[in-house]
Amino acid sequence: MYPQQVIDALRHVRYPGTGKDLIESGMLEDDIRISGFEVSFSLIFEKDNDPFMKSVLKAAEVALQTYIDPNISAHIHTKFVKQNSQQPKANSQQPIHAKHVIAIHSGKGGVGKSTVTANLAIALANRGYSVGLLDADIHGPSIPKMFRCEDARPYSVEEDGRTLIEPIEQYGVKMLSIGFFVNPESAVIWRGGMASNAIKQLIEDAHWGELDYFLIDLPPGTSDIHLTLVSTLQLTGVIVVTTPQPVALVDARKGVEMFRNEKINVPVLGLVENMSWFTPAELPDNKYYIFGRDGGKNLAQELNIPLLGQIPLVQSIREGGDEGTPIALQAGHPAAIEFDKIASQLVD
Repeated sequence: MYPQQVIDALRHVRYPGTGKDLIESGMLEDDIRISGFEVSFSLIFEKDNDPFMKSVLKAAEVALQTYIDPNISAHIHTKFVKQNSQQPKANSQQPIHAKHVIAIHSGKGGVGKSTVTANLAIALANRGYSVGLLDADIHGPSIPKMFRCEDARPYSVEEDGRTLIEPIEQYGVKMLSIGFFVNPESAVIWRGGMASNAIKQLIEDAHWGELDYFLIDLPPGTSDIHLTLVSTLQLTGVIVVTTPQPVALVDARKGVEMFRNEKINVPVLGLVENMSWFTPAELPDNKYYIFGRDGGKNLAQELNIPLLGQIPLVQSIREGGDEGTPIALQAGHPAAIEFDKIASQLVD
């Protein structure tokens, strides 16, 4: 056995965060040592909580035994790129110029995550901030409809010798979604790797410019896309959206624990309780707790995270989303004021 065999074997192992093999990614340290059927070397990762580390180490060992000899005993060490390193990896720097990158997550679908994201983006833009919005829900993109730009098609621009995607701008918010590139009547049937690569392209190959806030409307649940975003971007934090309903709270709790996991380690900035109560127009002093009362508020207290706001179940919020004019555009509307309060807490 000789070093080149080790290198060739590791070309068969791809790092999930980029889709490139370990050699192409520059992850193999120049410290290969061989003694009989024993081989040792180091792999370089961005950070010590890289979510793909264990799977990559196992895949590297299997590749050596598959492409060289099944009797090989591998001793693979890990090293990490220091922030002040003179030779950072391609992914060690933020691929976009944003002061704050915030993901909006829900454990299950149908709780109003995209509605909260759209109105929060507009509320921040109303406050004078430059805002970017990425619709990362590959299989159910709804941001184009909520911003009334379903027929928009991004075009390319040249900058510093690169061809970049120009985001669509509406209501003071720059946005990209897979919905701009596919037939809205067709289902997007992609495996996890394809979806993750599409998201990376919308982040890294887009002309976002200088942003104060970059919001990401995540798909519900947990998936490859979540891990891709964590490994691609340095997230400022995540906001979790839920309804007071117990079945939604179970999934919201899982979402919080996922981001708090030591391998993910993304701060949970707070929780938004949506559809908190219903007040009919003819009985403005009445509150009907259709999905239960204070479920999100109690969960936030239990998990020791801020409750950013409680959004009532209001017909005009639904109509604004369906018509492509989010309620946050209506200054003075009670629901718009509530979203502005959430934006204020987020800024703080």
